[in-house]
Amino acid sequence: MGPRPDFALPSDEGTTVRLSDFRGRRVVLYFYPKDDTSGCTTQACGFRDAYPQIAEKNAVVLGISPDDAQSHRKFKTKHNLPFLLLVDSDHTVAEAYGVWGEKSMYGRKYMGIIRSHFIIDEQGNLADIQVKVSPLDSVARAWAKFERLSA
Repeated sequence: MGPRPDFALPSDEGTTVRLSDFRGRRVVLYFYPKDDTSGCTTQACGFRDAYPQIAEKNAVVLGISPDDAQSHRKFKTKHNLPFLLLVDSDHTVAEAYGVWGEKSMYGRKYMGIIRSHFIIDEQGNLADIQVKVSPLDSVARAWAKFERLSA
């Protein structure tokens, strides 16, 4: 599927994180709309609970939303998330990955993050794309892909 665009984003820990920092490891890059909302909490906690098994597959999880670092830190602490949350405040990275788009809630249309995840292999190439994925399905589908990649 080819290489994914590299990026440099601030993290909840105050560091700058680049996708290229993880060459040699698999990456689950997941995009979510907002810290501490119900669907986003379900998705994040699912990745938290699966994290030991994901780490055994030589992989890391990176969560990305437009929320700021302070919001990310509160969300991460509240739910004991063991992975980095990245700040995409101007949604440049979401746009590069094609997951910034029109959404609708209660009949109101607005632009926002489309819940999704990408799996990037050890060489930085795209191994899987799941766009408009449900919070529960995101974790299960990512794990299923890891199982197939390891077979």
